[in-house]
Amino acid sequence: MDNKNNDNINQRSGMPRLPRSGYWFYGVMLVLLIVATFLFFNQNANSNPLVLSDVLAYLNDESIDVHEVEIAGTTVTMSYTDAQGKDGSITQSVPYEYVDDLVVELQKAEAKGQIEKYNYVEPVDWSAYIYIGFGILSVIVVVVLILNFSKQAKDGNSVFSFGSNRAKRTDPNKAKVKFSDVAGCEEEKEELAEIVDFLKTPKKYLELGAKIPKGALLFGAPGTGKTLLARAVAGEAGVPFFYISGSDFVEMLVGVGASRVRSLFEDAKKAAPSVIFIDEIDAVGRKRGAGLGGGNDEREQTLNQILVEMDGFEVDTNVIVMAATNRSDVLDPALLRPGRFDRSIYVSNPDASEREAILKIHAKGKPLGKDVNLKELGLATTGFTGADLENLLNEAALLTARRNKKQIGQLEVSDAMFRVMMGPEKKSKKVTDGSRKLTAYHEAGHAIIVRAISSTEKVDRVTIIPAGGAGGYTAYSSREDYSFYTKEMILQSVKVALAGRAAEELFLGDISTGASNDLQRCNKLVRDMIKRYGFSENYANLVFEDDSDEVFIGSTYGRVQGYSDKTAEAIDDEVKKIIASCYEEVKAILLEKKAIVEGLVARLFEKYKVDGAEFEQIYLSNGDLTKLDSTIEVKDESNKVEDSSAEDNSGEDNSAEDKKDLGDKEE
Repeated sequence: MDNKNNDNINQRSGMPRLPRSGYWFYGVMLVLLIVATFLFFNQNANSNPLVLSDVLAYLNDESIDVHEVEIAGTTVTMSYTDAQGKDGSITQSVPYEYVDDLVVELQKAEAKGQIEKYNYVEPVDWSAYIYIGFGILSVIVVVVLILNFSKQAKDGNSVFSFGSNRAKRTDPNKAKVKFSDVAGCEEEKEELAEIVDFLKTPKKYLELGAKIPKGALLFGAPGTGKTLLARAVAGEAGVPFFYISGSDFVEMLVGVGASRVRSLFEDAKKAAPSVIFIDEIDAVGRKRGAGLGGGNDEREQTLNQILVEMDGFEVDTNVIVMAATNRSDVLDPALLRPGRFDRSIYVSNPDASEREAILKIHAKGKPLGKDVNLKELGLATTGFTGADLENLLNEAALLTARRNKKQIGQLEVSDAMFRVMMGPEKKSKKVTDGSRKLTAYHEAGHAIIVRAISSTEKVDRVTIIPAGGAGGYTAYSSREDYSFYTKEMILQSVKVALAGRAAEELFLGDISTGASNDLQRCNKLVRDMIKRYGFSENYANLVFEDDSDEVFIGSTYGRVQGYSDKTAEAIDDEVKKIIASCYEEVKAILLEKKAIVEGLVARLFEKYKVDGAEFEQIYLSNGDLTKLDSTIEVKDESNKVEDSSAEDNSGEDNSAEDKKDLGDKEE
């Protein structure tokens, strides 16, 4: 993980990033140079050179009987018997220039009978080989350095190539992504089909004088498949695909980003027909001159270069520029004008049928059990994006492996869905009886109000097992997808949010901080009803939005109230009136359903977790647990959490945000 982070830092700062294999090469070369240098300079350092007279002194000494002299290169070995009759030998090195003279003297000594024999081996001049080796090694090092710098310059990672193109080019013949690999997004794919056809047969359009959009901007929520759609365009057309992030253009040095833009477009034109895809273009394409401190010179120069390159396209370049962002509202208007990104494609969250299709794609290669119904799962995952659905099935597979099962069952899929929403269950967390009791009544209140008043939501799970930042949660989901909400639907959501606090007050005689997130949510909903949607009784069809259009100086820094203080006071009074009315209605319903509340609380104390089917039986049996169908009882003993005699911490606010609008999750 650290290596990846370091690589990213080097790329952002413009520093050259050396390949890992390069470190090994230079390390080996350095070691070889050190060893060779040591051997070369140590060759004569360890020797004990004798002059010729020193060697001849042994030969001329009458008290020493020399038997044999062996000369191997510059090493002389002499075997002898001294005056005391002891045998011995000496081994010495003599300078190379003395070897020939020594051989002449040995021949004379042998002729005189001073030595019995001598052996001579022609010396090898290793210094010549060492010099040749050094020369070859130096040439190899220089060649490798040149090749390495050339490769880095080509990749844009060299110190001499700050302004080079850093886009990753994908081969159209490898790992193709087709439109068939993108589930859902039917309208989006139709919009992009024209671009694909132009890349395949540009002549048809050019002959008619038609101009294909030079740029297509994909915008939408994270995880909806914008990058996948761009890859599918390149895969369908079978053309090179240049991928780069908007942040790759931005550097500390002014002018580097603009240079990289020029390099990118030059490479794309050479590879035409091709697709350039700039991900997270808002990193470089934000409105110019915005912000408290003025504009960013480097970013604005880079944006200017992008504008020039896109506007400078000729009709027959066959290069399509695509970009993706989650914040199209912050982009410079010049980017969105006709002639640049003149086609904006909104990639929305998938609906129920599209979620089912996405699940089928990600379920390939995963052994699903017969009880897994992808259609029902698609209905239950309202608000999930394609990335969320992929993560859900992956989590289900991980849970299945953890439980040593061979097939992914409905239990694993359900647990994975709530794991994605809330995080892993904290079954080992110590919970006091007081906290558990408060949480049980709180969550029972939410669940029963959902079932009693909502015609659009159904309860999926009620649990008092801590998960994420919550001590328990009630998860509920829509029966179908909605593109808008009525006034009655919003009021139902307000009542559901208030149900936890009402249950605490009615059945425990006290209230806790666990409802803080509920209260924030219902207050926001009611204020939006009055100020944004025109649902006010006193100010029907009037909207009181704050004048805060500036997205660069903070959401509240530049906010100006667009209505009088008297109107604000009237809005506050109406908010108070609506919330109080809903709260009293919720308490009345809970008192009427008291038996169901007590039955659900008893079941939660016993099993800690109640799924949707079991909750429905408890509700229909008016809380009579003896009428439950034993076939749907929770049998997972690991649901139980640890008891503790520690002090009750029910006053701690452990509420959690509703991550997928699938339900309420509270302490």
